Amino acid sequence: MSETTYTVRGMTCGHCVASVTEKLSEIAGVTDVAVDLGSGAVTVTSDRQLDAAEVRTAVEEAGYQLVG
Repeated sequence: MSETTYTVRGMTCGHCVASVTEKLSEIAGVTDVAVDLGSGAVTVTSDRQLDAAEVRTAVEEAGYQLVG
């Protein structure tokens, strides 16, 4: 198992959290997504090491920006 925390900019409400969670959950191997709306921290648990480009693409498809 791999657990990585990212920072996502632009989320302001529960709908934002749901959108980011849904897109990240579509990545092969992702088993859990936990979002802290206040800090923008998004912790992704997966059964393999995720490619940062995959995560960035999913976040951007949801309409938000991955920081870093």
